[in-house]
Amino acid sequence: MTSDTLPNQSSEKRAPRVMFYSHDTFGLGHLRRSRALAASITHADPAASALILTGSPVAGRFAFPHRVDHIRLPGVIKRTDGSYVSRTLGLSIEETTDLRAALIRSAAEQYDPDILIVDKEPTGFRGELIPTLELLQQRGSARMVLGLRDVLDEPEVLAAEWERKDAVAATEQFYHEIWVYGLRSVYDPTSGLPLSDDAHDRMHWTGYLRRDLGQVGEPPEQPYVLITPGGGGDGEAMVDLVLKAYEQDPDLSPRAILVYGPFLSGETRNDFEVRVEALNGRVTTTGFDSQMETLFAGAQSVVCMGGYNTFCEVLSFDKPAVIVPRTIPRLEQWIRAARAEELGLVRMLDEKRDGMTPDAMIAAIRALQTQPPPSNAIADGLLDGLNYVNQRVAQLLSDSANKKAAE
Repeated sequence: MTSDTLPNQSSEKRAPRVMFYSHDTFGLGHLRRSRALAASITHADPAASALILTGSPVAGRFAFPHRVDHIRLPGVIKRTDGSYVSRTLGLSIEETTDLRAALIRSAAEQYDPDILIVDKEPTGFRGELIPTLELLQQRGSARMVLGLRDVLDEPEVLAAEWERKDAVAATEQFYHEIWVYGLRSVYDPTSGLPLSDDAHDRMHWTGYLRRDLGQVGEPPEQPYVLITPGGGGDGEAMVDLVLKAYEQDPDLSPRAILVYGPFLSGETRNDFEVRVEALNGRVTTTGFDSQMETLFAGAQSVVCMGGYNTFCEVLSFDKPAVIVPRTIPRLEQWIRAARAEELGLVRMLDEKRDGMTPDAMIAAIRALQTQPPPSNAIADGLLDGLNYVNQRVAQLLSDSANKKAAE
């Protein structure tokens, strides 16, 4: 079978196939978003299957729904100078990228998706997705979708990054639709990008991706404030500030449950554990928990960083929240938190305005007791993302079937 030959040319109707690409060089955000989308799509269409291609080093810690599977791409890590290296294989970054590109293309060739949904990076990590996009475009059987979170970066910074990666050209050439997992009224992540009118016509604003509010486990003893730095790799400063707040104010309540995240370093975590032990139960800790829904559901309030997935959890579980956004290496979290505060959805602890001090954190945690939940300010369609995506998938599959029937 040649690369141009479709592997399933039987006249018998086959079940829909959706493939996700998630480059995941660091953190959890891209994988968690793809997993949520895949679960929703396969739940809406019991015949459909989904395959997630991810570079996340912790993909194996997640439980994947029935008819959803994943392929782990060789991992890479970003060094402090901005360059990338292979996480474990000892290959050059060029060799690692070539290997990943070949695996992605082979998966697409064999799985033969009806829809490819690409998370955030139009050309993939270091352009590794281009051979697959070219293959699927040549075959003409798959609809290709670029999925963007609500905020990417400052418009000027993003424009320079996309120009360097030829991302605008790839978006114009390959993608049939662009999905923004947010609302235009909240923020436009493509602001400043030189996209054509035709590309804008292909853009769909889905709303935010609601987290599953189904069955959750028995929550810990209540009340508590949930402290979560997301993946944890850049959450050391926030965790340190929360601990200082509880150390400085012996009357600060309610108690805190701190979820470290899988990427918070062992040495730093050990130092935190010594401080937590001295707080005599006013702060308790747990490692990475793939069932964060249970902890969110039982929390009185939340202190968190400003990543997309954590923000969706705050909205979905309707918890009063203080967001402590990072500002390096990009302003994505700060932009999201500032806009959400402006809309009355959350409160932000801003380094320049409030100061990153124990007193500021103490005041923020105390204010959570009377802070209204996001639902007091929620807009129509804010959390409709999964339903909208399911509708778009059904429409794309229908259009593709009609096209094949007419040929």
